[in-house]
Amino acid sequence: MPRVKETGRKMLFIIAVVSVYLASVIGPTDSTADSSYVAAVYEHKVILNPDPRTPVSRHEALQHMQKNLDIYEEQAARAAQQGAQILVFPEDGIHGFNFNRSSIAAYLETIPNPQEESWNPCTEPERHNNTEVLQRLSCMARRNNLYLVANMPDLQPCPLKTSPTSTCPPDGHWQFNTNVAFRSDGLLIARYHKQNLFFEQSFDTPPEVEVITFDTPFAGKFGLFICFDILFHDPAVELVEMGVRQLIFPTAWMNELPLLDSVQFHSAFSLGANVTLLAANIRNDQRIMKGSGIYTPFSATYHHAWKGDPEEGRLLVARVPVLEPLEVKQSAAKEVEAGGGESASSVATDSGRCHQDSCDDHSPDSVHPSHPTFISFMFHDPFTFVLLNETKGDVKVCNGTFCCRLQYRWLLQDHKELYALGAFAGLHTVDGRYALQVCAVVRCAGLDQSSCGQEVEEAESKMDFLLEGNFDTKYVYPSILTSRMFLEQPESLEKAADMRVTMKHSNTKGGLVTASLYGRMYHLDNE
Repeated sequence: MPRVKETGRKMLFIIAVVSVYLASVIGPTDSTADSSYVAAVYEHKVILNPDPRTPVSRHEALQHMQKNLDIYEEQAARAAQQGAQILVFPEDGIHGFNFNRSSIAAYLETIPNPQEESWNPCTEPERHNNTEVLQRLSCMARRNNLYLVANMPDLQPCPLKTSPTSTCPPDGHWQFNTNVAFRSDGLLIARYHKQNLFFEQSFDTPPEVEVITFDTPFAGKFGLFICFDILFHDPAVELVEMGVRQLIFPTAWMNELPLLDSVQFHSAFSLGANVTLLAANIRNDQRIMKGSGIYTPFSATYHHAWKGDPEEGRLLVARVPVLEPLEVKQSAAKEVEAGGGESASSVATDSGRCHQDSCDDHSPDSVHPSHPTFISFMFHDPFTFVLLNETKGDVKVCNGTFCCRLQYRWLLQDHKELYALGAFAGLHTVDGRYALQVCAVVRCAGLDQSSCGQEVEEAESKMDFLLEGNFDTKYVYPSILTSRMFLEQPESLEKAADMRVTMKHSNTKGGLVTASLYGRMYHLDNE
């Protein structure tokens, strides 16, 4: 069982579990022996421009940004004192948000492409004008002898063309939401422009998807992406399928329960994709932005503020294993090559494994006693639900041809909360367009079935369960979220050759809020 250590709201859980995710890669799921590094992420209470729609002078913009950079300086020094070798700051942490295209102008700096030019802003500040933020970040990395990743707005010129297909904006330049990475001596080593914008009027979508990595002497290759990118194939999954195992994720994440809370989904991505994810979020209670972490497929160090907690920043530092690059598989037949014949994408106890003589019993498509179903919306999607009213049970629910199955047993038979098993397969179209297949056990907000799928943060009921779905995708992200936003690591996960995914868990430490298998059908996003 997991060993849990708690310090305030900082949690560390460790369990020997293997990720379910990639049928397209093989390789060891553990790191090389004695190979580790110290990572840090900073959840930042950003100091905002109180009137972001009104243009300001460059001097005023710098005065504003220096206030946030002063905090960055303090946290970089603290991280270095704790041995951090790499430090990640959040999206929008220096300049803030809610600008329009013209009002952000004074905040922009033109960031040179490190693939074309070698430049250390700290030691060569005069080479490029109007790069005060780049210079300060570079010197921050150099002074503290650590790799540093931050997020800032970038201005890049583009040629105006008469072609109607030209992506160059009418004002003759691009404005990008941008990650920058610095080596420990201050050298600018990576620049990534966000691909998947989330209602960001001040920024442009890059003309081409950028798949950006940089190398370190302590952990090999890191990949870069930003916030909303995590829900899409490019560039996040492309990085994973290239074999990149360490991913850096600045975000300004607005929490959406019951399926897309920050720590819930970011840890699910780490587990599902079999990668380390360094996730640095903004802290802004008004916008429900909170929750940062350092996630690996078998551990998590994270912070999620609770009601009444002071609205303040939080530095997280953790030693994490170096994950070896995975080899891209040439055929599905090679799936069991790793681990001495054990599939690299499955691990389960006997009670969770589909044995040859009982496979039909473990299929979501097998016959089960029918239970009344109902439709209720969860994050704007019409889920088909079935209530979990018995002390224990074996239930199935389908949404079209997609089916989910749950075997469950309540630990206390007189629990008073209402729960349901839900299934959804279709195109999500609110605040983004993406195709899903989701199995989810949720605590309903009230005692009426119409409340199932609504936001819930606390629960008392605990269950042992086996949750299973007959997915049509290999991209499945598993999570267990318990009362007051605590994570639990599944006891076992298994992905079968037919893409059936099974998650088993028992002895839940906290009341269950959500247990989810969140499948992404990337290939259907544009249909």
